[in-house]
Amino acid sequence: MLAQETSQLLKKHQIRLNRRKGQNYLINNHILSRIVENANISDSDVVLEIGAGIGTLTIPLARKAAKVVAFEQDKRIIHLLQERLQELEIYNVEVVEGDATKMEFPYFNKVVSNLPYQISSPITFKLLKYDFDYAILMYQLEFAQRMVAQPGTSNYSRLSVMMHLCTHTELLFKVPPNAFLPPPRISSAVIKLTPRKNPQVEEFFIKTCRALFQHKKKKSGKALLQSFHEISSSNLEKREIRDIISKIDNKLTEKRVFKLEGEEILIISNELKDLMNNPS
Repeated sequence: MLAQETSQLLKKHQIRLNRRKGQNYLINNHILSRIVENANISDSDVVLEIGAGIGTLTIPLARKAAKVVAFEQDKRIIHLLQERLQELEIYNVEVVEGDATKMEFPYFNKVVSNLPYQISSPITFKLLKYDFDYAILMYQLEFAQRMVAQPGTSNYSRLSVMMHLCTHTELLFKVPPNAFLPPPRISSAVIKLTPRKNPQVEEFFIKTCRALFQHKKKKSGKALLQSFHEISSSNLEKREIRDIISKIDNKLTEKRVFKLEGEEILIISNELKDLMNNPS
């Protein structure tokens, strides 16, 4: 039913979807129901949706929430969405035209989105700057697997560390390509992301993490030495950098980057920052 309705709407408005813009619309009723069910929306919730499209998620969310703030960038799609909302007499949706990566978000307490895959990373990190209860988000499967990866596994990355320290992240279920129109070339997954209160993550930590994961299979001490430019632009000589790193807990600098727990990287970052601020 959803597949037929989507095709008819797009045909009626002479709209051809663009994969490059991440316009892969959900056409599977069962998957849609599971997303809405996991969002557990109440009539006091204000829901943020990014990439609203023709309202596949917007409409069922609006029927449960106090309000939905729906971001959409494509003017043709916005016209279609507004027309649908008017026909269905749904008046609690604020449609916002523009690039969600560049705009401030109004108040919301939950996020439910089938994210355009090309903005997955910037939107995820942007969301973490806001205070909200939790998010139910659709990602490319590979990206989702990196989000929840554990130390020592092949998918473990800088993203995994950031998600572990800043959120509780759970992969709820996988979604096959044929659940979308047009079908993407890859599978997808739905993630539940719950922000942690007062995460101990700051800019210096982010730089340290980036430096380490440029050499994820090397020992962390060597990785820091080789990518120290990511952490500091000061003109320290290599022997000075080596001297600073040698004072960090040896158990951690001898450990390979992809085996470090997020908390261990936090210790490395804090020790490194102290040593650089107090070199003596």
